[in-house]
Amino acid sequence: MIIVTGATGALNGATVDHLLERVEPATIGVSVRDPERARHLADRGIRVRRGSYDDPAALRHSFADAEQVLLVSSSDLDADVVNQHRTAIEAATEAGAQRILYTSAHGTGFDSPYAPLAIHAATEEHLAASSVPWIALRNGFYGDLSQLLGPWQKTGAIAKPADGPFSWVDRRDAAEAAATILTSDSSFDGPVDLTLSSPVTLTDFAATASELTGDHIDRIIVDDEEWVASETANGVPETVARFTLSMFQATRSGHFAQSDRTLRSLLGREPRSIADQLADQIVG
Repeated sequence: MIIVTGATGALNGATVDHLLERVEPATIGVSVRDPERARHLADRGIRVRRGSYDDPAALRHSFADAEQVLLVSSSDLDADVVNQHRTAIEAATEAGAQRILYTSAHGTGFDSPYAPLAIHAATEEHLAASSVPWIALRNGFYGDLSQLLGPWQKTGAIAKPADGPFSWVDRRDAAEAAATILTSDSSFDGPVDLTLSSPVTLTDFAATASELTGDHIDRIIVDDEEWVASETANGVPETVARFTLSMFQATRSGHFAQSDRTLRSLLGREPRSIADQLADQIVG
């Protein structure tokens, strides 16, 4: 059985959808904090059990019969996330899982100004110390483009701090790649980079947006402290603004400059480009 955590979320919810295209529902289980939110999965024949990274006993129960477990990284900002991940890894091991997959991030390491990468690195260390084969799905950045680019459709500009090359993947592609690995006889072991075939910058986004809309979209570089001040003036907590700033700082120090073609290989096509993703935003 394949057990998926975080299946009511956007990423692993999409992974479950892709799994259903490949295997029978009875071979899939989900471990979720609120089973009521996963009723739609139970209705499709998937086993639904309550599981929380803060409750080892519940996790072991939700992981029972697992051949593989896909762990989503915790989004609990108030928790000891590394310890939560260690609890999940130990529960999967104790439940007899033969392989553990974890949604990590491209550029993972302890030497980045972007704090989540150290969390992923520590989690990967725990995976390596376990007795179970493991794969870290080091996805490129993904998510809501409006958060990355700001209100460019209204302002005609992408006004953000200086950046550097990075990979912005479509979440649907990341989910499909995870499902492909889970249902194939892949020989992957350890970290696997899942990125665009070539990195991009916000200047690339501005140029692509200009081509798609027929209007010139500027790329305006805003001083770091001026940007933080502007964000806080608009009601964003300073800690949140500085957290986001650290992502831009990590891109311009080269932490995400490397690319890999593994995602392309898993999908059997090129990943959705930034043009594809921008087109979806424009239509939306």
